[in-house]
Amino acid sequence: MPASPTLRIRGFDIHKGYLDEPAQYDLIDALRGVLKAAPLFSPTTRFGKQMSVRMTSAGKYGWYSDPRGYRYEPRHPNGTPWPPIPEQVLRIWRDTTGLSRDPDCCLINYYGDSAKMGMHQDRDEADFTFPVLSVSLGDDGLFRIGNEERGGKTESIWLESGDVVLMGGPARLTHHGIDRIRFGSSRLMPKGGRINLTCRVVD
Repeated sequence: MPASPTLRIRGFDIHKGYLDEPAQYDLIDALRGVLKAAPLFSPTTRFGKQMSVRMTSAGKYGWYSDPRGYRYEPRHPNGTPWPPIPEQVLRIWRDTTGLSRDPDCCLINYYGDSAKMGMHQDRDEADFTFPVLSVSLGDDGLFRIGNEERGGKTESIWLESGDVVLMGGPARLTHHGIDRIRFGSSRLMPKGGRINLTCRVVD
């Protein structure tokens, strides 16, 4: 991958412009096969409220949410196994983490013009020593970083298409979220919107 400037905010390593434009289009092409095999769906929170993002997954597990709670499942809601994680995604994981252990799940979130993601921790995994990798594609998203405990001062940064974020070490359980997107700020997807890929080791 090409060299890219790295910002560190509260332990989050933010690789600006990690994926150049051809690499972004190549990744979008790879995701089309995933979305065909495992279509996007609209999950609900454990409180019964429908989430504003649509999602699907690739890998051994898919992240799932409904009134029973947040968890990983081995199958899509339609009953089929999740498709494999594209090699392009695994390459980013290996290059940025330096790990030989590949992720078990690549969560794919699609943000439309009014979608957002509230402040949350990634804590449904068995071992927090493994980092979490995030890849941004499409429209800009305002990424907010908080603290391990809820509340307190936060910092925000706009994530652009091709940016990659690595969250590990002391920052592994830091609260974070997407407040809004700048719909139409990218030409990557003809209909607009933002795709975020989140890779995690589950077992």
